[in-house]
Amino acid sequence: MGKIFKSYLSGNRIFQCSVCRAHLARNEDIVSKDFRGRQGRAFLFSTVVNVAMGKKEDRVLYTGLHTVADISCNVCQSVIGWKYLKAYDEAQKYKEDKYIIEKAKMVKGPEW
Repeated sequence: MGKIFKSYLSGNRIFQCSVCRAHLARNEDIVSKDFRGRQGRAFLFSTVVNVAMGKKEDRVLYTGLHTVADISCNVCQSVIGWKYLKAYDEAQKYKEDKYIIEKAKMVKGPEW
């Protein structure tokens, strides 16, 4: 295994991995806080860092059929959510190329 490159986000409101505290996303990149993950509340982000994408698969979610790929923290390999790759319902297309991170899998950084 090669060296892990870790990105660090600037700003006052950074979400971090709950396991290893790697930076994941900025507060201003939240698209919506009104989502559900496997373990409860989840946030939809427009962009994230320090994640690896798993295999894509079709999954039936609350809002219908989507093609998604699980995302995991690059540093500790914990699965933290998923990326929406394709939405089959026209009303759900806004989710494409965006990321769900489960609230239970992230913590607020010390700058909050």
